[in-house]
Amino acid sequence: MGTTVYDRLLREVRPEVIETEERYAEVSARLAELVRKGTRRTVSETRLLRLLAVLVEDYDRRHAMPPDDGTPAERLRYLLEASGRTATALIPVFGQRSHANEALNGKRPISLEQARKLGALFGVKPGLFV
Repeated sequence: MGTTVYDRLLREVRPEVIETEERYAEVSARLAELVRKGTRRTVSETRLLRLLAVLVEDYDRRHAMPPDDGTPAERLRYLLEASGRTATALIPVFGQRSHANEALNGKRPISLEQARKLGALFGVKPGLFV
């Protein structure tokens, strides 16, 4: 019986990787409803809550914004870590691994063109890097 209730809940919510702010708001609202239920939550609702929490956490991790008061290098390091990428992902932006490492360490300024590429890579405004 629990599986059929859970299946119905899944059909209602249609859980999938969150890609837009609108979908993020929808899933977050549903998650908040389930959290508010507290001990009145069914086993199926608890299973759904756990799934939605993972989806929201994934979106938050991928769209995390670095602190405003950081340097461009600190913001770059923050976004690199938050996205789960390594410095290797920056080679297409900087041309060489050594240049990427220098930018990460604040020893090489980030050009406007590189800032544009970084903005596209991380889905943020290029101004974060200049």
